[in-house]
Amino acid sequence: MKNDAYSYFIEQDYNCAESVVRVANDRFGMQLPEEGMQLLSGFGGGMCCGKACGAICGALAIVSKSVVEGRAHATEGFKDKCAGIVERMENEFGSLNCADIKPRYFKEDTRCLEVVEKASDILEAYMKELSK
Repeated sequence: MKNDAYSYFIEQDYNCAESVVRVANDRFGMQLPEEGMQLLSGFGGGMCCGKACGAICGALAIVSKSVVEGRAHATEGFKDKCAGIVERMENEFGSLNCADIKPRYFKEDTRCLEVVEKASDILEAYMKELSK
């Protein structure tokens, strides 16, 4: 998924949340409509203010779409499945907040590409586990 992450994040200039969602949409054949993917745009850059990491929010959105059966409250195990991806991301990045993650990963030429790539890889592995 790294090549696709590079394409969306660097070449096509999508933000971190948009890129993770677009990569996952392609990888898992989710057929999300453009309007659906745009719902994640405001989560880039830590909700545009350094709060929750957009790449993590994008990954959580994909897990949600993949496991919800009608609505969240009616989906058995939903909270645990969401908590699982969030925990993995926090373990990898040491935080869930953009303001904490960005100083360690941001590079002038590639911005937060490494975060987008790692989040995409973690998401891919997690999705494979969920499908078992």
